[in-house]
Amino acid sequence: MSKSASRARLAEIIRKRSFGRGEITLASGRKSDFYFNLKPTMLDPEGATLLAELTYEALKDGSYDFIGGLEMGAVPLAGAIAQISWIKGHPIAAFFVRKKPKEHGARLAIEGLANGESLQGKRIVVVEDVTTTGGSALKAVEAVREAGGEVALVLTMVDREEGASETFAQAGLPFHALYKATEFLQR
Repeated sequence: MSKSASRARLAEIIRKRSFGRGEITLASGRKSDFYFNLKPTMLDPEGATLLAELTYEALKDGSYDFIGGLEMGAVPLAGAIAQISWIKGHPIAAFFVRKKPKEHGARLAIEGLANGESLQGKRIVVVEDVTTTGGSALKAVEAVREAGGEVALVLTMVDREEGASETFAQAGLPFHALYKATEFLQR
């Protein structure tokens, strides 16, 4: 399937499984009359594959070491992208940032790294399923930076177009979205 056909098919899946109308309160506290819940798309076999393939295509020319972000939205994405990257011969390892470190065990904020492995000096892509203002992704950016990683890109599957671009520009972070909310609202 061509990139444009994959993108069109994924948009259909998102529209059917993950986009809705109706009043909702967003993570930012704002009210909205539409929403995206990408989990049904991220956990659908075809949806997961298309998300991973299109994301990999967007990243393949960069030299990134890791991809990850804040739980829960980044977890299925990072895992699927890591798998596709291995299959395509340009591996990008995955991790995720806990919203709150576990209170038992190793008490890690960043999960997925082997003993002795670190984000120190690595080029990182922070990934998110849906971005509104960018606040959630910035929490992951902060954790990555605290671990010594260099955030080279913030990538979202859907940008709600409610301030994230400006937030990341002010923070000096490159930002890319696979889709923009207006692509779903115009239909």
